[in-house]
Amino acid sequence: MDIQRILIPKMIGKKLSKLNSHPSKTRFTYEQITATFKLDLQHPASNMCAKTWEVLKKEADGRKDKRMYMHIRILLLLSLWVPSWRTFKPNDMTIQSKMWILNTCQEIQHPWTDKCTNAVAGLLLSSTPYCLKVYTMVYMLSMLMRHKVPTKGDLYKMVLGILQSTAFLVTNAYTFTLFACLLRNLLGGFHISTVAFIPSVLSSFSAIVVERPKRRSLLALYVANVATETLWNMAEARGWVKSIPNGQALIFGSSISVLLYLYRLGLHQSNTCKDSMFDILRIFVGKTEEGPLKSLQLTNEEPANQSRTPINLTSISGLVQIYSKFLGAIKGRHQCCPHQVSCLHYVLMGGLRPLLGGISLQVALKILLNIKNIIQMKVKWHKNMFNAKTLNLGLFMGCFSLLYKAASCTLRHSFDCDDARFAIPAGLLSSISFIFYPDITVALYVMWKMLQIIYNVGIERKYVPSMPGFTMILYTLCTATLFHAGIVEPRTLRASYFKFLQAISGERFCKFQLGPLDAFGYDTGRATEEVRHRLRIINKSPLPKWSLADW
Repeated sequence: MDIQRILIPKMIGKKLSKLNSHPSKTRFTYEQITATFKLDLQHPASNMCAKTWEVLKKEADGRKDKRMYMHIRILLLLSLWVPSWRTFKPNDMTIQSKMWILNTCQEIQHPWTDKCTNAVAGLLLSSTPYCLKVYTMVYMLSMLMRHKVPTKGDLYKMVLGILQSTAFLVTNAYTFTLFACLLRNLLGGFHISTVAFIPSVLSSFSAIVVERPKRRSLLALYVANVATETLWNMAEARGWVKSIPNGQALIFGSSISVLLYLYRLGLHQSNTCKDSMFDILRIFVGKTEEGPLKSLQLTNEEPANQSRTPINLTSISGLVQIYSKFLGAIKGRHQCCPHQVSCLHYVLMGGLRPLLGGISLQVALKILLNIKNIIQMKVKWHKNMFNAKTLNLGLFMGCFSLLYKAASCTLRHSFDCDDARFAIPAGLLSSISFIFYPDITVALYVMWKMLQIIYNVGIERKYVPSMPGFTMILYTLCTATLFHAGIVEPRTLRASYFKFLQAISGERFCKFQLGPLDAFGYDTGRATEEVRHRLRIINKSPLPKWSLADW
């Protein structure tokens, strides 16, 4: 396929006529060409195009019709650069400059070897140990969390699961380079979509087919979580949207309110809505708030026409009566409340237990992550372990439970009934506690879990149609979005996922030569260097692991 013929714009004829009418038309300079097209010589692509000019000039010297041949080739080349070269702004991501670049895959994705097969094979060999280590840890932790001694059958299934999941992740890694090189060789150049997005679509779909069906939904939710944040960052970089303070608390509050409403309705007990998310909610709000609600009939109600005896504040009996009412308010509970203790005790203890549990969990995680420094006696306990940030998770968990239970009991006292709809305002109020632990990952995870459960309920009740393979499609598109962001727009990608791409590629990700991608208008080269510097990613050696450069 001659991609150059396809991409010749209509305006090339007018520009060619203008050059042919130039006084010195027998020999044109590079400056005359750029002046004709009104191009900016300070553009980053100018140097590359100038070098290409010299190459084509030497090539045209050996032709009979030197002038016309050279002019057509140079005009064709420059026409591919015109849209961005005339309108490029270094910090303006709202402009997508041009559609194609003619660089080879070696110049961008595997500069250490000139053979695509070696690049693919090297990535296959280097990614396998890392993927095997990752899934060994995942499956072992999953086995430990079952709190039982594994049998031989359990160990056999675990080994098979590790191997299958490792094959899935390795396939996703090496087939990306495979499809990227294949598309480059077929098309003769890189389109903005063939740099990362389309190759990742093909590789991700090939990989998710390898993974076990039970794990596909979990993987899809994870990448959807990261992709949602990435898409928001892309839109914000283009000026389409604007972040608001504590916006993650709004996402968390609206999502958790819907889940709490389903929890109070008791829908979580059906096969359609069974999910580990409701087990987490049970830890926060307790089993007593679990639905379905029991119908309760109020007793000991005072007749409507019975008048209350006024309290005499000057007598001892009146003071005793006030004191007894105060104790009743503290120790008593509404008949509609599902708990057996007083509402005050229920609210306070409901907040204290998650508070202590969250602090303990945060300390345990910090000890686990700093175990090496602890053994070497290099850790500063007051600075790294027991600081103000250690309280954040506990404050979030404790305040969430306290506010939810306080709001629920207040609504039951106010309306003299218990209703599952009370979970919505109670959930919104309790989400204020998210300001103590404003983690966007948690907020998006809860949102996607809510959408998944609502979608399953809609399918069960025939409100929405069932889409076969929706999980695989979601995983494929979200992973492709992340690969595109990591290569073309690295500023928009979450730092932890950028490090993951670096690790799974055998440290190849930081060796990509992404400068030519600046032609697409995203300032990719400089953005990549900024991200690498911020994450302290250093090229330890000129060649990656298993480079196969000498093969």
